[in-house]
Amino acid sequence: MIKEELVVDANKIDAKLCARMFLAGAKNLEAKKEWINELNVFPVPDGDTGTNMTMTIMSAAKEVSELEEITMERLAKAISTGSLRGARGNSGVILSQLFRGFTKVMAENEWLDTQILAEALTKAVETAYKAVMKPKEGTILTVAKGAAEKAQELAENIKDMSIFISEVLTEAEYVLSQTPEMLPVLKEAGVVDSGGQGLLEVLKGAYDAFLGKETAYRIELGKPKAKVKQTAAPKEEVDIKFGYCTEFIVNLEKEYNDETEMEFKGFLNSIGDSIVLVSDDEIVKVHVHTNDPGLALQRALTYGSLSRIKIDNMREEHHEKLIKDAERLAKEQEKQMPRKEVGFICVSVGEGMAEIFKSLGADYLIEGGQTMNPSTQDVLEAIDHVNAEHIFVFPNNKNIILAANQAKLLTKDKDIFVIPTKTVPQGITALISYVAEKTPQENEKAMLEEITHVKTGQITYAVRDTKIDEKEIHKDDIMGLGDHSLLAVGQNLKEVALETVKGMVDEDSEMITIYYGDQTDESDAEELAEELEEQYPECDVEVQNGGQPIYYYVISVE
Repeated sequence: MIKEELVVDANKIDAKLCARMFLAGAKNLEAKKEWINELNVFPVPDGDTGTNMTMTIMSAAKEVSELEEITMERLAKAISTGSLRGARGNSGVILSQLFRGFTKVMAENEWLDTQILAEALTKAVETAYKAVMKPKEGTILTVAKGAAEKAQELAENIKDMSIFISEVLTEAEYVLSQTPEMLPVLKEAGVVDSGGQGLLEVLKGAYDAFLGKETAYRIELGKPKAKVKQTAAPKEEVDIKFGYCTEFIVNLEKEYNDETEMEFKGFLNSIGDSIVLVSDDEIVKVHVHTNDPGLALQRALTYGSLSRIKIDNMREEHHEKLIKDAERLAKEQEKQMPRKEVGFICVSVGEGMAEIFKSLGADYLIEGGQTMNPSTQDVLEAIDHVNAEHIFVFPNNKNIILAANQAKLLTKDKDIFVIPTKTVPQGITALISYVAEKTPQENEKAMLEEITHVKTGQITYAVRDTKIDEKEIHKDDIMGLGDHSLLAVGQNLKEVALETVKGMVDEDSEMITIYYGDQTDESDAEELAEELEEQYPECDVEVQNGGQPIYYYVISVE
């Protein structure tokens, strides 16, 4: 935990200050994440750039905040490893690659001056650009590049770190303001790039810490994980006599002596066990296991005010431990079995979609998609779970492909094939096209070919007013999103769905599949199917229960 007072050299950043700056950057991004989410071009209810970047950097921040001894090398490893495994979504993966490049230079130095910082920023940009197959300007990459180029320009002549960082920040802010001129879709929607804004907030937070502004540096982070299948029954529950671990501090406001302490201990002993009382002239630190935390708090209030109250349900924690133990046992048993030849991992959301993938032979489902992008670590854990020599991963969302590829690079003992499916219908088509008699490489080639024939339309609602593809959109309008553009907008769900399909069907189309979501009645989906059958008699029309949130319909045309 980072506590030490720092003596700041105007020309250098040492490891402890660097750690503070990183944590402050993470905190600032976390504070702005909802605002950054709202900058997403499409006004869908799952805009998640800010969330993805925050979860990525917080994964690294947790590791940094737990360092007992801070050196530049250890700090670099914590930032690089934490962000790499916690990376979510395209913006999160790119951010992790920026950190990866930056920390390569960090690790080789005991401190940073303006020249080393410029070198680190340049390495960050090089690493991130290499990680993206088709880098697009007007994004987070452009903002990072602008900052790095400015840093290189200034490093020779400016040694004062405060002036240097301020100038680099100003340039990053200017480049961000120009992103709408580079991407017409940003200009039309009236927003700057959300990923670039997220990076700017990290830099601003770091600069605040350099200037000595107050920030709470301890990072507490519950690790979001993909849902894991429970494959073995947990052991029998043990009896926990007192269910709540209760901790708090009493800020003394009344007389508290040895006699008072004995009385307090006696009371706590009457309502629980595992009692620890530590006191000085001003405070009393209390720990007790009890079935009624309120009684302990009420008695403590007679001595003064309370702070740092923490109450944990130990029965719930014990139950979770039993489940984890059972899962670990099942995994160990599975690893002892011979590996099968091929396995399949699919990202999916919605009970109906999950059942479809299971019926097609999926070995493991990662719950996620538009509403929650799984991290690189989630994909790694799924890969670890599937006991197969060759594993096909179907991200089923364009914002998850980079994280899946990152997991592939980190896997050494299995042969991983990431099929870049951008939608669930593409994933279903790819899985259906698998032929057991073919080699994994032949199946990969066939899958890549088949997904090019799948068009997907997604029907959802707008969360704000905007303009896209010359179409006016108002809050709560129904939108039909195609693979590359907005296909329809209006107030009537069925009319928008029909217009969306019209934008996808062509003379080669043979099949239309409607996956209805958890907010849509099956009867409405069937009614939509009947109209589509009338309009497109040359196409077979199917209705499936997708059960997906947010999207009333996901419609595929093949």
